[in-house]
Amino acid sequence: MLDLSRLRALHAVSVHGSVAGAAAALGYTPSAVSQQIAKLERETRTTLLERRGRGVALTEEARHLADTARELLAIVERAETTLEERRGQPSGLLAVAAFASAARGLLPGVLAELAHRHPALDVRLTEVDPHLSVDLVARGVTDLAVAHDWDIAPLPAPEGVEQAVIGDDRCDLVVPAGHPFTARRVVRRADLGGQRWVCQPPGRVCHDWLVRTMRTAGFEPDIAHTAEENHTIVALVAAGLGIAVVPRLGTGALPPGAVAVALEPGPVRRLYALWRTGAARRPAITEAVRTLQEHWAGRGGPSESLLAGGRPEPL
Repeated sequence: MLDLSRLRALHAVSVHGSVAGAAAALGYTPSAVSQQIAKLERETRTTLLERRGRGVALTEEARHLADTARELLAIVERAETTLEERRGQPSGLLAVAAFASAARGLLPGVLAELAHRHPALDVRLTEVDPHLSVDLVARGVTDLAVAHDWDIAPLPAPEGVEQAVIGDDRCDLVVPAGHPFTARRVVRRADLGGQRWVCQPPGRVCHDWLVRTMRTAGFEPDIAHTAEENHTIVALVAAGLGIAVVPRLGTGALPPGAVAVALEPGPVRRLYALWRTGAARRPAITEAVRTLQEHWAGRGGPSESLLAGGRPEPL
């Protein structure tokens, strides 16, 4: 008999491409995942991982076994969903993936409420890129994902994955204190030529939005600094090193030296919850989605702007 937990470990390695990535997704140590794979190799009398430089690669036999593991895990998920549905109460393990600002600005309150109301439910959060999380849901690595899209980059929902809208996250133009834009009620995109920008690195949706938007307005953006985290971007703006477009979710109060002004038309990113169709009836999924939507609506999504010295609830 093949051990399901060992098959789960192999499946995670196939999805994430490394033992370390699989360990992070499963909540194990890399050595624990390696031990599971080693035991599976002994059970099957088959070499499953091969050394490739500093990493590992799945053998052909391992890829076939990983495909079988995915099918078995889907069957187990359906059985668990049926049992949980019959009990009528959210329970068991719920793996959630969320992008950085949602993990910081929305999920703490949601997870705390779920833990308080449903002690039999064990929710585990992993912070991941929003577009990677969709694939993790489709592959059965995570149960529920919180992701977002922009008008230039619609969020793909592959076959077998369902989604629900959580809400819209508006963005503000953040400039250094004393910048001429601070004297304006609104700033239009046509006014943004000749500015130095701080934004996320190439390949991120925020970066692509800035480049496309400025080119549409007839400008080539001068991107002086790039950073992954919105807090770092805001700090660079506060130091007078450029301007930035920053989503409200997860940003918190602006530091001294940074001021938010209205940008029209302002960019909006839409937040979604995604889950597999096979788990749609699972009470843990429906309760988590409902709680996400309620928390978003309760904070106005977030309704408080950074504009004119507004101070959103610190996160």
